[in-house]
Amino acid sequence: MLYGLSTLYSVFLWRRGFRRDEWVNYFLLATGVAFHTLSITRRGMTLEVCPINNLYEATTFLLWALGLACLVYSLLPRFKFLAAFTAPVLFTVGVFALMPSLDPPHGAKPEFSGALRSLHAATILQSYGAFGLAAVAAGMFLMQRHDLRFHKLRAMLSLLPSIQRVELITFRLVAAGFLLLTLGLVAGWQLPRPHGRPYFSDAKVVWSALLWLAYLESLVAYRFFGRTGRRFALGIIILFSALLLTFWLTNLVSALHQPGVSGDPASP
Repeated sequence: MLYGLSTLYSVFLWRRGFRRDEWVNYFLLATGVAFHTLSITRRGMTLEVCPINNLYEATTFLLWALGLACLVYSLLPRFKFLAAFTAPVLFTVGVFALMPSLDPPHGAKPEFSGALRSLHAATILQSYGAFGLAAVAAGMFLMQRHDLRFHKLRAMLSLLPSIQRVELITFRLVAAGFLLLTLGLVAGWQLPRPHGRPYFSDAKVVWSALLWLAYLESLVAYRFFGRTGRRFALGIIILFSALLLTFWLTNLVSALHQPGVSGDPASP
């Protein structure tokens, strides 16, 4: 409900062209993330496992990482309106996650322990949060670009960061997410696995490797081969949309990430 209210207030900010220096939306989103944190914490303590064992839990955990990252980055000067672009994502995907069929009863409980496994899970989730924020920033870039081309007065009066700054922030967020994803994949490679299960033949690992290559291509093409800011921003939005749509499916078909698999408990 709070994410929905934040989305409605975001529409108000969009219609006003972001000419109001408002913190109301930030506090709406922060309150929503606080309840979100309480929810996944209580669920994890009740089940005595990290709550990412079905589609509902995996989706809400991913949204929590995105919301938390948004709150941190929104504190930066002239970047507080990031919440107005993140709230619709949290609300829309959150409504999808509430479908009853996505939250079946738990079976065997996976075991979560070990520093290396924690490093693997934390860095992978943080990379998703960084990619989500990069997609949000890319949306801000495209909006600023559109306003500069067709609504120059609105662009001049807007309190959003300059288009050059948003473009740079998008690139840096993608780079940070890429480094975190690399670290997470390397940490996962070092985790114990059942005999006869190669790491890079697992569906989730292959999907993560393809994601890694796609983001690498975007960074290299933009940095060294002159890809335009518009094409770079569109590519980042498409990549994160694909991540959201396929994240749950790869968890379901992955042999190494199923609850109860000996030697490698379920992980993000």
